[in-house]
Amino acid sequence: MLCDVCKCNDATVFLTQIQDGKMQKVNLCEACSKEKGVEDPKSFALADLLLGIGAAEEIEKGGPSQKCLVCGFSQADFKKTGRLGCSECYVTFAEALNALLKAMHKGTEHVGKLPERAQRSIALSHRMRALSENLQKAVADENYETAASLRDQIKQLESDLSNSL
Repeated sequence: MLCDVCKCNDATVFLTQIQDGKMQKVNLCEACSKEKGVEDPKSFALADLLLGIGAAEEIEKGGPSQKCLVCGFSQADFKKTGRLGCSECYVTFAEALNALLKAMHKGTEHVGKLPERAQRSIALSHRMRALSENLQKAVADENYETAASLRDQIKQLESDLSNSL
């Protein structure tokens, strides 16, 4: 398992923090755990990881900090609580949050889940649409051999589609 911070080294330190009934897990390599001060668990918070190494150091130095125009929430507040103040904070801190989400998840867009049967039906429908478009193009181009082949494929897909429902 790779370190959640550097994404290079194998994780050797595994932290679990329960805050307000929610569990957060962080996996760190030895170097990142020392850099984050994990030797003293009282001074370590998972929110430090959320802001990233550069942003956390900038806040500690008293550097310029962004604030939400609606609720006044700052990066320092986010560091303390690990939460945002309002919905506008997502816009204000968008750049940092996108980097955070990319590091934590596969992507920044939720794709959801579907039952396997529904996934098959959707895939067959997409294939059917593509074949129909290709069939129309083949007929327009007067490529009748290809059109006949596409027609047969569409008939087979229609049969498969009706059997899957």
